[in-house]
This record gives sequence, C-alpha cells and structure tokens, in this order.
Amino acid sequence: MMVSRIFSVEQLTNVVKAILVREHLSYEDAHILASHIVASERDGTLSHGLMRVPDYLASLRAGWVNAEAKQQISATTTPFVQVEGDNGFTQVASALANDAVLERVRENGIALLSIRNAHHIGALWTDVEPYAEQGYVALNFVNSRPRLAPYGASRPLLGTNAMSFAFYDGNGGVISWDQASSVMSLGEVKQYALRQQPLPYGVGLDHRGNPTTDAQAILKGGTLLPFGEHKGSGIALMVEVMAAALTGASFGFEDRSAQFPGAASSNAGQFLIVIDPAFSSPTPFVQRIANLITHLHHDPAIRLPGERRRINRENSLQNGIKVSEEIVSELGLN
Repeated sequence: MMVSRIFSVEQLTNVVKAILVREHLSYEDAHILASHIVASERDGTLSHGLMRVPDYLASLRAGWVNAEAKQQISATTTPFVQVEGDNGFTQVASALANDAVLERVRENGIALLSIRNAHHIGALWTDVEPYAEQGYVALNFVNSRPRLAPYGASRPLLGTNAMSFAFYDGNGGVISWDQASSVMSLGEVKQYALRQQPLPYGVGLDHRGNPTTDAQAILKGGTLLPFGEHKGSGIALMVEVMAAALTGASFGFEDRSAQFPGAASSNAGQFLIVIDPAFSSPTPFVQRIANLITHLHHDPAIRLPGERRRINRENSLQNGIKVSEEIVSELGLN
C-alpha cells in the first residue's frame, strides 16, 4: 500500500513556495508559482502538480530561467496588453498583467494578453478559470520546444502546443478544458514512466521513428504524436502561430535549452484572450449557458470538462491533499 501524507492547501503552498525561494525567486513570484502548482495537485491534475517542481528547479539551476526576472508590461488604450517576460515564468507575467487585462475587457469587451520571452511549465486551466469565474470567456495558447511529430513526420518539429478554454457555467461554477496538441502531454507520459506502465498504442515514436508503448523510449530521444492525426497537427500549428508568431516569442524550433544542461522548460510565448459576452450578444449569456448545460446533463453519463477537477477540489479542501511519501521525500516537503 502506498503511504501518503495529508497537507492543507495553505500548508502545501507554503512548503512549495519555500522550495522556490531557496532557488532565489522572490516571495511574490514564488507564491504565484506555488499557487498554480498546488492548484493542479489539489484538483487532481497530477501531471502538472508537484511532479513538475523538479522541472522548475532544474531550469532555474541551469541558468535557463531568470530567477530575478523583471517583467515589463506595455498597455495602451487598445485591447492589447503586451508583456516582455525577461526570461522568467509566464504565470508571474500573467499575474502582473491581470489588472491591465481586466481594465481592457471592461472597457472594450475584449482583452488580448501577449507574453513573450517566458517559461510556462504548468497547467493552462489555472490561467483561464479565474477570468471565467468573473463571468468572462477565456482562451489560452502556449507553444513549446519541439516534442511532437506532425502528421506524416517521424521526428519532433513542433511543440506539444497546448491550449485551454473556460467559461462560467451559469450555476456558480466553471466549465474549462486544457489539452496538449499531442495524444498525451509530456507530463502524462512521465507519469507512465514513473509507474513503469506501458503507454497506449499511438502515443509516440522511439528515436528511430518506430511506434512504441515504452514511455522511456519517448522521453529519451523519441517524439510524441498529435491527437487526431492531421487534425491535431493543424491545432499544433495554430498554437505556434498564436503563441509565438503573434507575440514575438521564440518558435519551438528556435529553442536554445540544449545549451543549458538540465533545462526542462521552453522559452516561448503565451497568447490569452478574454471576452465579455455582454458586449457580443443581446441575449443573456448566463441564462443561455445554463440552458445548454442543463440540456447536456439530460444524459446522466456525461462529464463536462473540468467537472471532475471540481469534485477533486471539493474533496481536497475538505479532507486535505494526499501526497505520497515518495514525493514528500524527493521534494523535502517537511
């Protein structure tokens, strides 16, 4: 039986924050990152929770990420908000730009946040759900270094380029999804590797370009495959344009992380769109969404995006977050 320890959200956030501060992040930046990491762990998104802490640390220790980044925000009267990330973490840049984004969406009905020269390792739903909780519709795009072979290719040419989407459900909650362009995210593949379990067929190729169900073969020189074959390839290309071309960030193929041994993140871009539905439709958005959700739930078997996370969140808030002793030991969560 796997032994685990129980932490409250506050306890775990403080412990993770302390770990990040030891790597010379400011208390403010460490708190932002720790909150995102623990939110993923709290909601059962384990592929982007505590297991990603070593990736943050590795990129900081390699000198690949600037622990003392001073992000620069540029916001005019247009709906656009631009952030130069100073080679820091994207979640910090996004948090610093939050007020400017909200101001523009209230004024214009839409805000577009463009972040370049920054690193995003975590889940994307944590970026968009706070906007949906305020009644907005939000979309998010983040590119990464090449880990995905587009349809027909046998080597990585694009990132697992991820995107997320969230909206208020009209009943006190949020519907949101977050997905990579690959069949599985890199974090999910790492979980299979840690459990020493075979992957489903079709997830990736080994370093020779042959199909494999061995997670380690993908992690050590192999490549991931897009979901839906050519459809996922198209989505990955779209994200590359949205997150890199539109922001001025590095394309995945311009990645320089190999020059920093141990680096686990990508210096890339993020493009986030926030929409106030009151500006776009004469009919009450909230009521229409509530009707849509009610219609979908006529089938009791349906599970809408984010609903399982919400159940996990309620359980974690009531009973605490279970963390295996293995992770406790690895990260020094004392």
